[in-house]
Amino acid sequence: MTQGGTGYTAEEDKGGLRTALAGLTTRGRSFLAAGVAAAICAYVLGQSDLLRVGLLLAVLPLVCATVLYRTRYRVAGSRRLAPARVPAGSEARVHLRMDNVSRLPTGLLMLQDRVPYVLGPRPRFVLDRVEAGGRREVSYRVRSDLRGRYPLGPLQLRLTDPFGMCELTRSFSTYDTLTVIPRVEALPPVRLTGEAKGYGDGRQRSLALAGEDDIIPRGYRYGDDLRRVHWRLTARYGELMVRREEQPQRSRCTVLLDTRGIAFEGAGPDSAFEWAVSGAASSLVHMLERGFSVRLLTDTGSSVPGEGADGFAGASQESADAAGMMMDTLAVVDHSDGTGLSRAYDVLRGGNEGLLIAFLGDLDEEQATVLAKMRQRSGGAVAFLLDSEAWMREPADVPGPLDKSEDQLRMLREAGWTAVRVPRGAGIADLWREADRQRTGVASTGSTAGGGGS
Repeated sequence: MTQGGTGYTAEEDKGGLRTALAGLTTRGRSFLAAGVAAAICAYVLGQSDLLRVGLLLAVLPLVCATVLYRTRYRVAGSRRLAPARVPAGSEARVHLRMDNVSRLPTGLLMLQDRVPYVLGPRPRFVLDRVEAGGRREVSYRVRSDLRGRYPLGPLQLRLTDPFGMCELTRSFSTYDTLTVIPRVEALPPVRLTGEAKGYGDGRQRSLALAGEDDIIPRGYRYGDDLRRVHWRLTARYGELMVRREEQPQRSRCTVLLDTRGIAFEGAGPDSAFEWAVSGAASSLVHMLERGFSVRLLTDTGSSVPGEGADGFAGASQESADAAGMMMDTLAVVDHSDGTGLSRAYDVLRGGNEGLLIAFLGDLDEEQATVLAKMRQRSGGAVAFLLDSEAWMREPADVPGPLDKSEDQLRMLREAGWTAVRVPRGAGIADLWREADRQRTGVASTGSTAGGGGS
């Protein structure tokens, strides 16, 4: 995140004296105008003393601009973000470092970093004289309630002379990016069960296609169980050979995020869509921590991480990278122009997808039919349904009819989903527990044991 060194020499700027004169401050322009006016008056009136005063007033800003423009020191700047990826509503600190890499001390420096308005006011710092080979470090904080990717920079330096007659601005060429990801809420470790194969309490492992043991042998290693020695191959190769143990396959989880613009109303940090994005992020992180291979899927059919044959996050050492990729995707995800979930179904119908967790907006009968087909491709299915009309109502408003959301819940439950309605301001952790209660049949009303819990 180094901005690189930049030099301030007369030869490096093609603007010549014009650039220096353009940097004159209001004080410098006033001195120059007063000097010219005094010189003209002195010439007309024949006053030599007034002419000397006018020349002094006019020459002073010109000399300051020339000296400042021809200053031959070089300054290197760097920027460091801590952290570079931050949840919405949290603060990140930006550390700036300036190094004087020339043999001359600098004058007064005004340091300014360019930041988007959503991150706060533009930071400005005044740096006193920096000795040759010296450095100065300053920092500032940024915060955003809106997720996204925000550029920071380029860094700007404003050079001034001791009299304040002239200011020259120099900019570094590079910038950094702050990624504001959705809020992630810690979810309770409820029991994970389901009827489909590949699921069990916690992490049930699937068997290899060749049976309990892989017939591909390997050489004996110290500590191997002698009961796994393959005597026939040992006789063939003349050394101890053992059966290679089955490499377990991690259980899978797909998190489906409905991004259709027609399915959500409202905007801003407290909108239903932002709740769905935050819920998807919380679910992804939770399932990764539980040891699942996970992926993020949207209604457009795009899948993250999307690498490999199955598109899921790979081995455990790749979980952190996969989580980062999914969080970066959720940081910039926006409404899609699609009207249905058929593209997501095309991705899911390739095989058994394990646990399916969906965050859905408004549905109609056609989309409920597509979701019913998705349920058949998963070992367990949990849906969090956001009713846009109910979400838009203020808490103090008279409650409206819930027929629409109740019909949507009924359609999902009849298709085998564990469906939970999301009221405005609800916490994802509480609804996570509610989904588990519905799955186990503990909920008092409307519960159904239709699929895997979460």
